[in-house]
Amino acid sequence: MKILVVQESDYIERGPHQSHHLFERLTNRGHEVRVIDYPIDWRKGSKDPLVMIRRTFFSVHKVVEDGVTVIRPAIIQLPILSYISLLVTHRLEILRQVRNFKPDAIIGFGLLNSRLAISQARKNNIPFIYYVIDELHRLVPERMFQRLAKVVEMRNNEDADKIFSINEGLREYTIEMGANPDESIVIRAGVDYARFSKADGSQIRRKYGFSNEDVVLFFMGWLYDFSGLDQVALEMARSNNKHLKMLVLGKGELWDRLHEIRDEYGLEDRLILESWKPYEEIPSYVAASDVCLLPSQKNEIMQNIVPIKLYEYMAAGKLVICTALEGVIMEFGHGNGIHYIDHPNEVISRTIALMKESAIKSEGQLAQQFVKDNDWESITTIFEQALSDIIISSTATYESLSR
Repeated sequence: MKILVVQESDYIERGPHQSHHLFERLTNRGHEVRVIDYPIDWRKGSKDPLVMIRRTFFSVHKVVEDGVTVIRPAIIQLPILSYISLLVTHRLEILRQVRNFKPDAIIGFGLLNSRLAISQARKNNIPFIYYVIDELHRLVPERMFQRLAKVVEMRNNEDADKIFSINEGLREYTIEMGANPDESIVIRAGVDYARFSKADGSQIRRKYGFSNEDVVLFFMGWLYDFSGLDQVALEMARSNNKHLKMLVLGKGELWDRLHEIRDEYGLEDRLILESWKPYEEIPSYVAASDVCLLPSQKNEIMQNIVPIKLYEYMAAGKLVICTALEGVIMEFGHGNGIHYIDHPNEVISRTIALMKESAIKSEGQLAQQFVKDNDWESITTIFEQALSDIIISSTATYESLSR
C-alpha cells in the first residue's frame, strides 16, 4: 500500500505518538508512507528565517527501523500568516503527492490540511480516513479561531470515508461532531509490551542516586501548563517524607516553572528534570520508577484523551496515579492498577497511603496484566487490515460506478 498522511504537528520533534508506531511498522512490513507535517513549535523560536522553505526528510523513525518520508511544506512564520501560507503550500504539496506518489489512501490527523486532503481525495477517488486522537479544535492556540476550527473539524468528520478513534470516548465525540456511526471505529493505542515489560531500571536509579527506600514518581511527555506537575512538585516539597522523589522526562511550558520550584525549595536531589531521550532509552526510565503519573488538571482538552504513555507505564508493571478523566476511566475502568484523583495536589497523599498499604508492587502487576494484549504489532495488524479493506472496497465501488 501507498499511504499519504497529513498532520499539523511536528512528526520529527514530537512523539513518538500513535502515528510513529503505526506508520513506521507499516514501512517495516513493506508499505510506503509519506507524511506531510507542520512545525507546530515555530512560535517557540525557530532558527529558520521568516519564510521556512520546503524540506524533505528521508527514513525518519523513532520506534523501528525503515522510517517514513516526511515532507514539510514552506510556511510564513508569523501569526495568522502561518495558517494562510499553510492553506497554499499544503494544498500544493497534496496535489504534488497525489499526482506523483499516487497514494492508495490518505489519512488525516489535522484540521486545515485534512480539509484540503479530503477535497483532493474525492476528486481522485482515493479513500480518506480521519484519524482522531484529540479534540482538535480545542488545541488551536488562538481562542478566537476555535469556533471556526470546530466547524472545520465537523466537516472533516462528516466527509471522511472512515473515522478511526483511539478510544470509545473519542469515537462518541466524532459521532457528536457529525461522523457516521457506521463508519466510525476504534483502533486502540498499543504498547511495545516486550520492551517495557522486560526493561531494567537499576542503572537509571544508580545514575540519580535513588536508594531502595526511595519511592520515585515518574512523568514523561510534553509539559503542558495544565499537566499538574508543578502542583505535585510543590506538595512533594511540603512533604516530610524525604524518600519521595520525582523524575520528569520531557519539555514544554512548565519546564522553567519546575526548575524554579526545584531551586526555591532545595529539591536538587528529589526533583530530577531531564529533557527528551531517545525512544530506546525510555523503557529503562519507566522501569526505574515506582509510581507513574498523569496528574493533569481537568479541562475540555483532556476529557476524552487516553495517552499512549499510560499503556507504557502499565506494561512496565507500574501503578499509575491519574486524574479521573472520562476517556481514561472508560478505557481502563477500576481495579486495573490505575488510581484516580480529582486534583494534582492529591498525588503525594495518595502515594503515601499506598506506601503504607504496601500496595505499589501488587497494583503494578494488575496494570501489567491488563495491557498485555495491546502489543503494537497486534494493533498494527488490525490497522493494516482495516486500511486494506477500505482500499479494496473503495476500488470496487469506483469500478462499479465506472461501468
